Amino acid sequence: MNTFSAPGTDVPSAQVPDYPMARAARCPFDPPPALHTLQDQAPISRVRLWDGSTAWLVTRYDDVRALLADPRISSDSDLPHYPHVSPAQKERRRQSRTFINMDDPEHARLRRMVTAAFSIRQVEALRPAIQKIVDGLIDTMLAGPKPVDLVQAFALPVPSLVICELLGVPYADHDFFQANSKILIKRTSTVEQARVATQQLLDYLDRQIGVKLAHPADDVLSTLAERVRAGELSQREAAGMGMLLLTAGHETTANMIALGTLALLQNPDQLDRLRESDDPKTVASAVEELLRYLTIPHSGRRRVALEDIEVGGVTIRTGEGVVLSNDVANRDPAAFPDPDQLDIGSNPRHHVAFGFGVHQCLGQPLARVELQVVYSTLYRRIPTLKLAVDLDEVPFKHDGAVYGVYELPVTW
Repeated sequence: MNTFSAPGTDVPSAQVPDYPMARAARCPFDPPPALHTLQDQAPISRVRLWDGSTAWLVTRYDDVRALLADPRISSDSDLPHYPHVSPAQKERRRQSRTFINMDDPEHARLRRMVTAAFSIRQVEALRPAIQKIVDGLIDTMLAGPKPVDLVQAFALPVPSLVICELLGVPYADHDFFQANSKILIKRTSTVEQARVATQQLLDYLDRQIGVKLAHPADDVLSTLAERVRAGELSQREAAGMGMLLLTAGHETTANMIALGTLALLQNPDQLDRLRESDDPKTVASAVEELLRYLTIPHSGRRRVALEDIEVGGVTIRTGEGVVLSNDVANRDPAAFPDPDQLDIGSNPRHHVAFGFGVHQCLGQPLARVELQVVYSTLYRRIPTLKLAVDLDEVPFKHDGAVYGVYELPVTW
């Protein structure tokens, strides 16, 4: 659609584009073309969501970053006009509201309970264990038949094994929690499917917290159990926090491993640079660039205005929903030179793939280390890794809150 709503005016609903928007079939790594058009022509404009409501869509990097850091913008998903991603996510948050959908001071109080486990120092101490997991999975792939689905054989097990160890959850249950988390991040899931999946995960984590109350260990669920014992959390609240960490801890990184590998296979010059370098700074830069280039949380950061806010010449009124489009913000030419090109040497640490401000992703140090280990190991140990199908046969996740691929058939 080439006609966009004029900022701050009432316009016929037919002129308000639907969000999210479709990607171009030939450019599966790029944000939808309509987002680029909006960024250029109407960087703050109204869009229509799945339930027929409208919200402000913010597409330029500077505006997105400023609003993510603005205390007048709320993350409270209980507020009227909060722009939920889908019916499934709305139901999940109705049943289990966690600190990512709260404002300070409650957000800060709850987040501090688990911050230490995801600190840079603590996560760096996990690097040898993560390396061992990665090498073990590659050994298994090399000893098995070809082709192989890299998602199931490698991309999902790496972060799942790590987050299970960190939280103190039995990895033997990974099929259960992966199946339920997939329901919760799919935009096409029904409210009933989301209700059942949320209930099952909460019940499961509630039981795990009960185990830690009786038999504490050196893990995050035991830390939460201590808070329950101290009266700072109910056992159900602790289960909700555990569910958040468990689902977020494997879905996002798993998709980055698979989609990042595919992006590198489609940019062989960049893959060669990464494979041939033994400089940790080059690997770290590649991780940041792939995070920027792909930005897999592709449904935007959702907020509600607590006050009238003027940004980019537009006034967002109190109570209006706001969607901060971090995927196209990470392709803003005003912030990133030649933003549609993958350049692993650019080290764009100022990207907003993890968000910005007080609500930026708690697990980003862990994700960075996991991706650094994966990207520095997989392509060296399997230097002839290649797609086993044509690119147009790869099934992309257009229907989820997190972008990626359902399968990635590879061979060598």
